[in-house]
Amino acid sequence: MTVTRRRFLTTAAAGSAAALFAGPELLAAPAASAASPAGDVVGKITVGYQGWFACAGDGAPINGWWHWSQNWAQTPSPSNNVIKAWPDMREYTHAYQTAYSNLGNGQPATLFSSYDQQTVDTHFLWMQQNGCDTAALQRFNPNSSEGPTRDAMATKVRSSAETHGRKFYIMYDVTGWTNMQSEIKADWTNKMAALTASSAYARQSGQPVVGIWGFGFNDNNHPWDAPTCLDVVTWFKNQGCYVMGGVPREWRTGTGGSRAGYSGVYHAFNMLSPWMVGAIGTAADSDNAYTTYTVPDLADCTANNVDYQPCVLPGDVSGRQRVHGDFMWRQFYNMARAGTQSIYISMFDEFGEGNQIAKTAENQSMSPTGSGLLALDEDGTACSSDYYLRLTADGGRMLKGQIAVTATRPTQPVVSSGGGSGNLALGKATSASGTSQNFVPANAVDGDPNTYWESVNNAFPQWFQVDLGSAASVGSVVMKLPASWGARTQTLTLAGSTDGSTFTTLAGPAGYTFDPSTGNTVTVNVGTASARYLRATFTANTGWPAGQLSEFQVFAPTGGGDTTPPTAPTNLAVTGHNSTSVSLSWTASTDNVGVTGYQVRVNGTTSVTTTGTSTTVGGLSPSTTYTFTVVATDAAGNLSQPSASVSATTDAASNSNLALGKATSESGHTQSYASSNTVDGNANTYWESVDNAFPQWLMVDLGAVTSVSRIVLKLPPATAWAARTQTLTVTGGADSSASSTLVGSAGYLFDPATGNTVTITFPASSVRYVRLTFTANTGWPAGQISEFEVYAS
Repeated sequence: MTVTRRRFLTTAAAGSAAALFAGPELLAAPAASAASPAGDVVGKITVGYQGWFACAGDGAPINGWWHWSQNWAQTPSPSNNVIKAWPDMREYTHAYQTAYSNLGNGQPATLFSSYDQQTVDTHFLWMQQNGCDTAALQRFNPNSSEGPTRDAMATKVRSSAETHGRKFYIMYDVTGWTNMQSEIKADWTNKMAALTASSAYARQSGQPVVGIWGFGFNDNNHPWDAPTCLDVVTWFKNQGCYVMGGVPREWRTGTGGSRAGYSGVYHAFNMLSPWMVGAIGTAADSDNAYTTYTVPDLADCTANNVDYQPCVLPGDVSGRQRVHGDFMWRQFYNMARAGTQSIYISMFDEFGEGNQIAKTAENQSMSPTGSGLLALDEDGTACSSDYYLRLTADGGRMLKGQIAVTATRPTQPVVSSGGGSGNLALGKATSASGTSQNFVPANAVDGDPNTYWESVNNAFPQWFQVDLGSAASVGSVVMKLPASWGARTQTLTLAGSTDGSTFTTLAGPAGYTFDPSTGNTVTVNVGTASARYLRATFTANTGWPAGQLSEFQVFAPTGGGDTTPPTAPTNLAVTGHNSTSVSLSWTASTDNVGVTGYQVRVNGTTSVTTTGTSTTVGGLSPSTTYTFTVVATDAAGNLSQPSASVSATTDAASNSNLALGKATSESGHTQSYASSNTVDGNANTYWESVDNAFPQWLMVDLGAVTSVSRIVLKLPPATAWAARTQTLTVTGGADSSASSTLVGSAGYLFDPATGNTVTITFPASSVRYVRLTFTANTGWPAGQISEFEVYAS
């Protein structure tokens, strides 16, 4: 059995802080610039993907319960178990019966197999829906009995990544790999390098990405000296690869979990990603790591021209680390305020360590009876099975500047269904007349009765307000304080508004007693009112000189209220796009009472609300693919099923080189002068075709059909590259045949006096592939290009 990371990493948190600090006490470090431009890992969210679960009868070569049980030859059971949480099995078409008792809901206790293509497709769909840009496929020693199954998994991951518009790369985990130095090179050359031909294979600065996890760890499973490790890193770089290193958290100081004397190895990597599993377990630990590791690590990487990709982990379910997402969000916040530009999620599907973000059992009804396995509600807060995927999506949005940097978690543990009996205020936008310390109004709609809003002290009257997003039929308001608080009476008025400016009183001023003997809960019936904005105005509190709320819940009328949701919107279509926005239209929904509006969701998160059947979603990133759905809502807050999804890729930024870092192909090259050199942003590296064999061609795949009208070709600017004229033709097309002539055959002078640069313009053409075909070169008997740049119309 492969030795996993958990077996050799200590679980002691490094330098746990005595308490969690929030707000301005912790000062953000200045933003840092990455060594490399944005690509498939820089500026992106990467998730570690194990893909190492198999089941008896699934057809996998390993033929056993791979990573589901201690003894893979025997069916998983409570006495033959290695996992820390049970997966949510509702979206897998193939399921395999275990020896556990039935789930709490009476359903059989089944597990998925990663060997089923539908499983991998499901996982990559979740990545697509939740802003996970790139998957790092873990590859342990492939020369063991696991090798054939791992080989097959690489092919399955490639297929799913291509289907769902995600990137992937091979990440070698060298743990316990005895003959690593020679065998890792052979495995890349003979097997894995072929995957880089995929349009989905991750590239950074035009180079295929390869990860190596485990160099420099101070334990017996990673015994190699620094020269051996440096040889492997250098070898991969000489193959034209961009090399990411998963390293100990103390890599910079060479202490603790890191061997001393490895600084040269660490700085040889293109990117460093310190491992944090086992180092932190609380939000306070994350704050300590921000000061101890993140800020100085980032400064070191910046000084040494190395990209930095710190880890963010959701926390071990079995260790009760998650705190309904607060632990993970604190890490996202700390990374964002430090100025990091890339994040590695540890991990996507690591059910063995309990650190998975993949959909997981919400409560005991979805876990096997008597298994002892905890579910996502282990701290008493209900969480949807996809909560940590949604949290990752919001963390990615904050990393990319799509939402403000905030210490307040914007993601709610449960998304309200909007049904007539559901809490209409859960997760909605809030405001207040003022706030004391960090007790913000959003705490009153986060579903957690232990967090709360508190107004400015000694300044009555004070008010709290929630925006339901659209007008809804309101029957009652439930207000709560933390259950452990002593009794108090708060005097307040409830009012409602449809426009946020003119309010109507729903319940006049009265004193409401919050008593711990009744759960510190007060219910106010308001009959039947239509409102979008609900406001509570406080004038007195016998327990504290401020208004206080831990939960402010809004419910539709009971009994005869409207509980029928609208039909799902249809015919969702993309009607236009530019570099920062996408325009959409759809066919109206119908409802038994009436549709009041629509929520437009981007990658699963509501971005725009509108009352019409078309809108434009702004604030998007250039050259990025987004998935959109639309949900209809009615006056009672009922939500329809989502529409069918559509995807759109935003245009490149103005004057942006569309070819930078994209996939290339060629008729051939001499020595190490491969075509990928022409899209790496470095004018000193170049492609050279096979000598004395005209015609020869070079082609770039822009990734999507795009309108282009200009290309810029370069040779190295050094004067040693004397003037030469190259004769070439420019063709393009929507497929790789690139059969349409954009510019006919002509000779172009590359002259060092003018920077060895040639610009070719032509009428705007919609193409995905652009090809140069060379028939002559007065300076050398081959086609030669150092940079192949393509620009939008």
